[in-house]
Formats: sequence, C-alpha cells, structure tokens
Amino acid sequence: MIEHILEILGSMGDKRNVEDMKRFGITSSSKILGVPKPELRKLAKKIGKNHELALELWKTNIHEARILASMIAEPEKVDEELMERWVKDFDNWDLCDQCIMNLFWRTKFAHKKAIEWSQREEEFVKRAGFALMAKLAISDKKASDEKFEKFFPYILEGAKDERNYVKKTTSWLKKLKKRTKSVKYIAKEALKELRSEKVQRRLKGR
Repeated sequence: MIEHILEILGSMGDKRNVEDMKRFGITSSSKILGVPKPELRKLAKKIGKNHELALELWKTNIHEARILASMIAEPEKVDEELMERWVKDFDNWDLCDQCIMNLFWRTKFAHKKAIEWSQREEEFVKRAGFALMAKLAISDKKASDEKFEKFFPYILEGAKDERNYVKKTTSWLKKLKKRTKSVKYIAKEALKELRSEKVQRRLKGR
C-alpha cells in the first residue's frame, strides 16, 4: 500500500509549488514534491486513520508523506517515544505546525511536551512547544485554566529567543487570551510585562 500512496503523491506534485514553498521559507533536507494541502487532506480522508501506514510514510523522508502521516496517525497510539522521534525530524515550520495541528495536540502528552519542548534549544523543537501551547489554547476545551497558567513563564522566557521561527511568542499569548477569564487576565498581564520598558531593554541588550 505504501508504494501506491507514494505514486499518488508523486502524481499530485508540482515543481512550481516547490518554488513557491521555498519563497515562504519551506525548505527541507527531505524531498519536497509540491503537493497542495487541500489535496493532502482529500487523500487523508480517503485513506482514513491508519497508524501503521503513517509510520511507514514518515520513514520515506518525503515532506508531503510526513504531513500525510500526521493526518492519518491515530492519536491514542502515539507515545512519547514517537513524538520525540518525529519532532527531531522537524526542519521547517510547515512540517512542525502541521504535525502539531493534525496530531500532537490530540495526544495525552500534549501539555507535557508543550512545556518540555519550549525549553529545548533546537529551533523547530522549541517552535513545536509554543505551537502546541497555542493549538491547545484554541482547541483543548476540556483542559482546566490551571494547565494553561503553567505555560506563561515559559512563553515569557521564550520571547527572548530572536530566531525567526521562535519569536512569535506574543502571538501565542494572544491566542491564550481567548480562553476563560482567569487565563485571559494572566495573558493580559504577561503581555503587559513582555511589552514593558524593562523587559524590552533586556531583550534589546541580548
């Protein structure tokens, strides 16, 4: 089945899309086919959830195959070992964000990994931590305020990182402000602190 799926992906690829992706900073050590996201979603819907196939697709070292893997993997079968293995392969923001949005936020390890990864040095692992926080804030309606309150010290610390794919920390805070009153208040205060003259001087002095 894996060979058939790879043939389909190859047929949907477009070199012009590959060039467009490069302009948006999507480059990779993996092979990029240039398959549009809507087409990947349609294919994922046809395949349905298939965890074993997802594992095989990830091993192909093809960008779109890995995104497809994140769409058809089964969250309840994802363990921390798999998450660590996959996150180490993130080498662009597209793969990072797709894995977070399609799969990782749905796992029982999401809140834990959000904090762990936000403290890591690797650029796209760190981004994954903050992207997880943002996605959980929007989509994890069952989580308590306390779980989100734990994120703020790490978000404030992450704001000091000036690398392009990490420094969107304030946008994560804005997303957190959409939750309940107590989380909104904490997010508001965190943003106020982040924008304060004292913090700004410290950030500029780095």
